[in-house]
Amino acid sequence: MAFEDLQSELGLLMTRMQNEPHDRHELYLVIHQKLNEIRAYGMPLPDDLVQFEKQLEAEFEQDRLRGRQRIRKVR
Repeated sequence: MAFEDLQSELGLLMTRMQNEPHDRHELYLVIHQKLNEIRAYGMPLPDDLVQFEKQLEAEFEQDRLRGRQRIRKVR
């Protein structure tokens, strides 16, 4: 896939994120996949998407830890 195609897809992805923020996990997977494609080409990564990916990862980790805490309290 050409760099221009990746840029176009990332633009569409950003629009999608603004219009459909209800499924963070699917969005994370798509961002992660696109960033990996860009890495494979050895191209520079868009800083905003890298930061967004990290932010989502941190949120998922917090959710996971909260879930563990709830399980411990129930027992």
